[in-house]
Amino acid sequence: MESFLSFVHEWGYIAVFLGAIVEGETVILTASALSSLGYLDFYKVMAITFCTTVVVDQGLFLVGRRYGPTFFEKFPKLRPRADRAFKLLHRFDRWFILVFRFIYGIRVISPIVIGAANIEHKRFTPLNILSAFIWTTISCYSGYAMGDMLESLLKNLEKAEHYFMLGIGAVVVLIAAYWWWKRRKRL
Repeated sequence: MESFLSFVHEWGYIAVFLGAIVEGETVILTASALSSLGYLDFYKVMAITFCTTVVVDQGLFLVGRRYGPTFFEKFPKLRPRADRAFKLLHRFDRWFILVFRFIYGIRVISPIVIGAANIEHKRFTPLNILSAFIWTTISCYSGYAMGDMLESLLKNLEKAEHYFMLGIGAVVVLIAAYWWWKRRKRL
């Protein structure tokens, strides 16, 4: 428990930064929950989350503007997700830019698609900032509200660790017994 808390104190804000770069809702929710328990500063978590997500999505937008559709030719595995994002962008336009962060599976690819679709900077940037603000607020306050649950989990961590080790031991014994039974049956 002490090692986990020292990790949080030393690396918590870096984890928030890294979590906000990728689809890191779990990291943001956890950091916000820890902030409700006093281990991290809630407003720092929000600020890091907001700034990082805005900058990363602006950067991905610029990648899409620079390389356009040829980007997806270089990375054909991304094409199905990009096609889905293109369809949603053409159908919902501004609304898609506001909510792409909330759509599982296409969150990271969407700013590239938006840039590749030649959406203007002056249209994308304010919507990106507003969207990041909404996403950050919802994610951080949701995590903050879950702080009580996390506190009870941390208090019971030692018990959970004991039961977890018992469970692993039982699984190992069952696998060994099954292997022995199969081997004996073949003979």
